[in-house]
Amino acid sequence: MLYVTGDVHGQLDRFEEKTFKKLTKGDTLFILGDFGFLWDGSAAEKKALAWLAKRPYRILFLDGCHENYEMLAGYPEEEFCGGRVQHIAGSVYHVCRGSLLELEGRTLFCLGGGESDDIEDRQEGVNWWRAELPEPALLEDCRQRLESRDWQVDYILTHDAPGRILEFMGLNARRREVLNPLQVFLNELNGKGQYTQWLFGRYHADRRLGSKMQEVFGGLVQLESEPPAKKSWIFRKK
Repeated sequence: MLYVTGDVHGQLDRFEEKTFKKLTKGDTLFILGDFGFLWDGSAAEKKALAWLAKRPYRILFLDGCHENYEMLAGYPEEEFCGGRVQHIAGSVYHVCRGSLLELEGRTLFCLGGGESDDIEDRQEGVNWWRAELPEPALLEDCRQRLESRDWQVDYILTHDAPGRILEFMGLNARRREVLNPLQVFLNELNGKGQYTQWLFGRYHADRRLGSKMQEVFGGLVQLESEPPAKKSWIFRKK
């Protein structure tokens, strides 16, 4: 089975909650960014990562705003289920941005990245990296590959959300007024995409936004074994 949760920020106790203990061999857990177990390279962090690597289920995490991208870049890429991943340790993998994964008969478009709201209070190379936002060339590559399949996928998994959703949630008022290129691309994806469900994890809440979009944080969402028929969505441009 495929499951999705939100940012974990290096908190090992999240994986010891009763809800997560039901995951077993053959299951896959997607983490929607801000993984947090590749941050400072400390002994405690390495011990926690080694514990995660021994889980019976597979962990696939997207990158978020707060990752040590310099550390992450040290892991080689490899092919995985039609997309690209970096094998971190044991059952733990990082899903490379823009990967289209084919898992259990479903197609999942995965795109990490996001822009820190407190860049002014962070130090580059210490707790902030420019690589937190995808390069324009990568977004264009995503666009072309999605166009080649008429923008049709079963599930969309991202860290950030489309700009229109931020407006709907009232989050743009306390964040940057101008959308960054990632949020603009996600707006385009929302307008053109033919998908069953979109899940994102950046904004630390668990709630449904219409019938097709869901914000995930501490909860555990099981993706349906048979994707329901694709329906139009209230926020899509007419």
